[in-house]
Amino acid sequence: MKVSDAMSAPAAAVPPRTSLAEAARQMDECGVGSVLVVEGGTLRGIVTDRDLAVRGLGRGLDGEARVEEVMSPQVITVSLDDDIYAAYRILRRSGVRRLPVLDEHRPVGMLTVDDLLLDIFQRVADLLGPVSWSILEEPPGPPSAGSPAHGM
Repeated sequence: MKVSDAMSAPAAAVPPRTSLAEAARQMDECGVGSVLVVEGGTLRGIVTDRDLAVRGLGRGLDGEARVEEVMSPQVITVSLDDDIYAAYRILRRSGVRRLPVLDEHRPVGMLTVDDLLLDIFQRVADLLGPVSWSILEEPPGPPSAGSPAHGM
């Protein structure tokens, strides 16, 4: 499975000179905890809700300060065509919760821990489906005398 199969697209993005207040509004509208900072189609950084609180409000900045003042410029990314297991390893080793997804150098989406959890839950549900049906058809305990397990 590829990163492109699990990512959310498009990623919420703002230019570097966007105000903190506008970035917070974008996060709220999109229902996300971060926005990518993009300039000229190139990823410049990322701003999370925690960045707004700790680096913004915590340092006394007001809502008119710019995201470039609080963004993380060093961003760990994955490629659109990367294998999903590579993304799992990157998330585990880096400790980040969000990975911008790039096509070449252009941001095209976001892969989050939540996206991967949804993938895992879907896989577990797919595996449990046949098991749950077999349990519903045959109650727990030893097979009954007329069941196919007894050769009837």
